[in-house]
Amino acid sequence: MDRRRFLKTASGWAGAAACSVVFEGGASLAWAAPFTGHYRNLLVLIELKGGNDGLNTLVPYADPAYYALRPKLALPKDQVLPLDERAALHPALAPLLPLWKDGQMAVLQGVGYPEPNLSHFRSIEIWDTASDSATFLQDGWLTRAFAGTPTPRTFAADGVIIGTNDLGPLSGGGTRAVALTNTDQFLRQAKLAVPEGKARNKAFAHILKVEADVVQAASHLDGHRVFNTVFPQTGFGNAIRTACQVIANPASVAVVRVTLSGFDTHSGQPATQARLLSDLAQGIDALRSAMIELDRWSDTLVLTYAEFGRRPRENLSQGTDHGTASVHFAWGGNVQGGLYGAAPALDRLDGAGNIAYALDFRSVYATVLGQWWDVPAEDALGGRFKPVPFLRA
Repeated sequence: MDRRRFLKTASGWAGAAACSVVFEGGASLAWAAPFTGHYRNLLVLIELKGGNDGLNTLVPYADPAYYALRPKLALPKDQVLPLDERAALHPALAPLLPLWKDGQMAVLQGVGYPEPNLSHFRSIEIWDTASDSATFLQDGWLTRAFAGTPTPRTFAADGVIIGTNDLGPLSGGGTRAVALTNTDQFLRQAKLAVPEGKARNKAFAHILKVEADVVQAASHLDGHRVFNTVFPQTGFGNAIRTACQVIANPASVAVVRVTLSGFDTHSGQPATQARLLSDLAQGIDALRSAMIELDRWSDTLVLTYAEFGRRPRENLSQGTDHGTASVHFAWGGNVQGGLYGAAPALDRLDGAGNIAYALDFRSVYATVLGQWWDVPAEDALGGRFKPVPFLRA
């Protein structure tokens, strides 16, 4: 394969069952300042693409308004998994109960932002860039964080995106991000890109630099770690396995993002959400097991996020429409387990029938930046947001 064909393929493999490699800007931009953050603490982001229904994930089973709003979709009290006298988990999340009992699962209630946007594309852009609802930014919030406080030179990349070309919070210029669907296939393809000397032409020199970055990253992202952990035989389980192989390499990355798609449940929600939440729970259980094998569970923080939640009132198609605030989770050996935020006030919905947010999602990001990585949060987030105390001191 010649250079032109490889680079074209490397930037557009997302639709194929292979992999893709995307480097945003030059590595020199990411290394412009001395390293000061604690990036040995790993962040694993789990995107619940489409907008997960929070009310049937963390069920307010003691609230009669829940059953009034959802005569068909509400989960019966005798089927849910109580966390306390008011809130319970969907039964498909049973594999997460040991994490809850061990105090390693934080439940973040009512995560959203002011003046919410109900478009998939715009709302996830707001989450990815940590912008206000009326502000349009090019760089992801992680890109800005790494620009201000770069990762170590020894890291294979700033972050790895599993299963899609969409860099999300790593988008924009200056970050080193690798996007792939399968570690082994990524390696086989990347070996075809062999840097060849120097070039006087600036554009061609940049191409050579990209090739060199691909080879450098590939050399550290082998997929040959054999785990005792049994990974679920699902698409999400395979993505978690790939993520764990990446994490197992000595040349670290600061962040890994895995996407679980299919949460846009306008119709037929009960079966679809049950399957997806089961995939999520089994995948997180396997991730925890693999991180314990690597002796990295104590320095791993797993966070879910999505563009929005669902509307409290069910629709006529056994589903729910685009909503606003939702529930999210944090897992890890250093997570301070418990319920954070506030339970949804189902008797005080807004004019559109949606839930008011209790936690600004940027407060969750501020917790990652300031407390997990010990890097300045204000510049990356465009303002000061109070961290959420879900990490142990």
